[in-house]
Amino acid sequence: MVTVTVREALRQALEEELERDPNVFLMGEEVDKYQGAYKISKGLGERFGSGRIVDTPISEYGFSGLAVGAAYSGLRPVVEFMSFNFSMQAIDHIINSAAKTLYMSGGQVKCPIVFRGPNGIASGVGAQHSQCYASWYAHCPGLIVMSPYDSESAKKLLKAAIRNDNPVVFLEHELLYGESFPLKEGGEDIWPIGKAKIRKEGCDITIVCFSFMVKACLQAADILSEIGISVEVLDLCTLRPLDTDALRRSIQKTHRCLVVEEGWPVCGVGSEILALAVELAFDELDAPPMRLSGKDVPLPYAKNLEELCFPHAQDVVDVVKYLCKGKS
Repeated sequence: MVTVTVREALRQALEEELERDPNVFLMGEEVDKYQGAYKISKGLGERFGSGRIVDTPISEYGFSGLAVGAAYSGLRPVVEFMSFNFSMQAIDHIINSAAKTLYMSGGQVKCPIVFRGPNGIASGVGAQHSQCYASWYAHCPGLIVMSPYDSESAKKLLKAAIRNDNPVVFLEHELLYGESFPLKEGGEDIWPIGKAKIRKEGCDITIVCFSFMVKACLQAADILSEIGISVEVLDLCTLRPLDTDALRRSIQKTHRCLVVEEGWPVCGVGSEILALAVELAFDELDAPPMRLSGKDVPLPYAKNLEELCFPHAQDVVDVVKYLCKGKS
């Protein structure tokens, strides 16, 4: 085991896939000379050259369209958005040009492309840079949507995304880039798409989460263990397709379910998980399944207000105590 940051894990994944397959290339704003807004592409331009690490104009719609065309032609582009908020400029190409093409061409035209970059809350950058797009893209057939948490999932899911023949939306998190985690050397080169990971085993309640919220849920699980509540933390890893088997098995084991996400509550990922919990395991539930989400407002710029707008470990603890009455 080695300890690396999520940023370095993503950089390693890109470097290894660029080395492995000459059809892979990276494009986006400042990915070459500046080495990426978050330094994910550090050193890649020097190694692979400007033909494969491509600096683009500030036009997400333009360079995303170019990348989709390249994918139609047999290349494997990785498109970096400086923030997934800016993917709104390119959503026509992501949905209409990339996600729908395999179906509309009767399986004749593949679009192996990865759209990646930071998604969700960031620190002090305001609402236009701090939105979670997980439910937006997970809603769309034709897309695979991934959202890693630690260094191992970031590296091995990104490698799986680049090798996949379908368009992938890869939602990283700015507040995790600098976090360090153990990374297992050797073993499986990629992680399976559509498989959740149990981050902590427990028997009293299942907490379903992804990305930055995994951290809060693991912290909450440690606090709750001190008062005798055993929490199972299920990290979705892939948001489309969802690992419904893992969800069902965990609820059958714990008989309670809480979903924690940083995104807005209306039509969110949490809504989908709760619907699945009821459809798949209603008779197993000993308490109503619940969701804990970000507040239903654009994220404020002011730090004190920003902190109030997404779940923290203590918020998770409070809801779990409510659902596990009599357990502590």
